[in-house]
Amino acid sequence: MSRKIAFQGEPGAFSHAAVHELFPSGEALPCTTFEDTITAVLQGRADYGVVPVENSLYGRITDIYHLLPQSGLHIIAEHFLRVEMNLLGVPGATLADVKSVQSLSVALGQCRKFIAEHRLQTISAADTAGSAREIAQKGDKSVAAIASRFAAEVYGLTILASNIEDAAHNTTRFLVISRDAQQAAPGSGKIKTTFVFRVRNVPAALYKALGGFATNGVNMTKLESYMLDGSFTATQFYADIEGHPNDRSVQLAFEELGFFTDEFRVLGVYPAAIG
Repeated sequence: MSRKIAFQGEPGAFSHAAVHELFPSGEALPCTTFEDTITAVLQGRADYGVVPVENSLYGRITDIYHLLPQSGLHIIAEHFLRVEMNLLGVPGATLADVKSVQSLSVALGQCRKFIAEHRLQTISAADTAGSAREIAQKGDKSVAAIASRFAAEVYGLTILASNIEDAAHNTTRFLVISRDAQQAAPGSGKIKTTFVFRVRNVPAALYKALGGFATNGVNMTKLESYMLDGSFTATQFYADIEGHPNDRSVQLAFEELGFFTDEFRVLGVYPAAIG
């Protein structure tokens, strides 16, 4: 039986493409929201979930930083997906036929130069994959969609122009989440550890809490903060470091962190992907 992988979005979305790259023989399970994606994994309707956490152009996906730490799920892998925008038309259409283009407003914004060069009218839509689906259903050669190459395969569209995005470095980082913790083995290559913590309400607590990572040579690659329960004083931090909790340097850094925190939880220990 193939594994089921939940993702947020319609079939053909970039998250679906990430699922396909990570689990080529898995069964993708589209979900309407990130909450639905997490719930599908929690309830066992999906074996894993694949969720985006940050994009090289647009920064962090805020919802995930709020939802994931409270979900009880575990991070077991990461994946970097190169986001390539393509102009998709119905079979038989050519670039010369296209007068307007439909997509998510963010995707349209990433392809301004191409759109301006070809003098295309823009149609803002809810998402890229949904736009591809609608273009396929309409069958109008004068309207195209901006979406992934994978969406073209899903909906039987023709790629009229490839890699039309303005920035060549557009990349999204995804996390694979699971009900069960699957920690990478110590010494099994480059490892990342993700954890959340809340500092105690004492002067310079954050500075002191993070000092142990510097003094023990542990590289912190991400530190995000966000408020809890609408409070301006209750702040939770989300962090990624390079290293395994069994490494002596990480143990010492975590020990020092513990002196200045009220809560500390590891969300995942997993192989670092090449981004």
